[in-house]
Amino acid sequence: MGIIVFGFAYLGKWLDEKYGNPHRLFVKGLTLVGIAIAFYNINRQLKEINKSQ
Repeated sequence: MGIIVFGFAYLGKWLDEKYGNPHRLFVKGLTLVGIAIAFYNINRQLKEINKSQ
């Protein structure tokens, strides 16, 4: 989970620096996308665990 969030935040930081965005919108937006993907992944894994029991 942490790797996904970190990866998206790092990508957002890189994009903000590349395009000179002073409001850091890429960091904020991509971090939220990373969190959503991480929670989706956890939810999917928990469903698989509950299904196998």
